[in-house]
Amino acid sequence: MKKIFKKLLPFMGLLLFSCSPENLTDGNETITNSDSNDSGISNANNSRVSNTNTSKIWNFDTLTEWEDATQVGNPNYWIESGNLHIFTNPNTWERSKVKTISSFTAGTYTWKVFIPEMGVGDMASIGAFLYNNDTHELDFEIGYGNQAIRNQLEADPDDLIAYMTSQANPFQSFKKKIKRGQWYTLSLELTLNSSRKYHVNWKINGELTGATQLTYGDKTKFKIFCSIENLTFIGDHIPNIQNYALFDSVEFKSN
Repeated sequence: MKKIFKKLLPFMGLLLFSCSPENLTDGNETITNSDSNDSGISNANNSRVSNTNTSKIWNFDTLTEWEDATQVGNPNYWIESGNLHIFTNPNTWERSKVKTISSFTAGTYTWKVFIPEMGVGDMASIGAFLYNNDTHELDFEIGYGNQAIRNQLEADPDDLIAYMTSQANPFQSFKKKIKRGQWYTLSLELTLNSSRKYHVNWKINGELTGATQLTYGDKTKFKIFCSIENLTFIGDHIPNIQNYALFDSVEFKSN
């Protein structure tokens, strides 16, 4: 019996090695509970953070890997024919949102979204954006726009206004007219410079529409958001109609 046991020892060692905890870890994502960004603010919610070699697309057949992020009102959204249908009601300050459970860093973020007519003068914004905290946020926000901005941009009646914004570090905002009632591809490209600080490009249908060098880098990780929010900056009055958007897909590709 002792001779048999000695012969089995090498095989038992191989078996134990092949089942070690390191080999049971998911290779695509890691759990980070203590990562902090460049400003010393820790990631909340024990979020999953994407690995460096990641390519992911969500086609909205379900809301798997997404969670509710609504701030005001009920969760106003559902899945419809492979689209995320999300809306806000009139005469409210509802803020309907969903966000990814995982967080991401440098790469290209792409939203395919239908932009409807939207209510004339309504303070309603369709959002496709990245968020870590209020000073580390990169946005597309699309709405009717207040009359002063529409006059400045010489907007036609069938134009809406797309805002492309870094909320801080530094603050930067670009504006562009787009036609309502159409599908758009919105892209945020985050690359790292030699100091490992983000540079961001905003693109609409592949056209560069804004660019900014940021003061923070890849220690700041983002969740991806789809939203429609009734917000005062983007119109002239509380919304008079139910405004909505359709998100066909969201995609992330690491650099």
